[in-house]
Amino acid sequence: MEASKEMAAKRNIVPACSIAEDSGVVTLSLEMPGVPKEGFEVKIEGNELSITGERRDDESRGRFLLRERRAGAYRKLFTLDETISRDKVDASLVNGILTIKLEVKEAAKPRRIEIE
Repeated sequence: MEASKEMAAKRNIVPACSIAEDSGVVTLSLEMPGVPKEGFEVKIEGNELSITGERRDDESRGRFLLRERRAGAYRKLFTLDETISRDKVDASLVNGILTIKLEVKEAAKPRRIEIE
């Protein structure tokens, strides 16, 4: 039982993603094992954060008997609201996890108001 390369090429990868917020920083974590940092493009245009790239196939391993890891293009889009700073964004890749940190604007952070 073999899938055709044409059929496999049409499939898109959907990286698993987690989003968390803590102390005024929103953190996105995407699982992409085996993809080097050159395999990612992260950009912000207007109110959209896009993560695109490609996981390449490793055909040097011979004929696959079981194949659960897919190769192909991927694209994740996130809409950023006005509370997220477009200037304070960091990205890192460690052990197959792409981490993007977005800072919440000071004006949008909760603040405590003293009662007189």
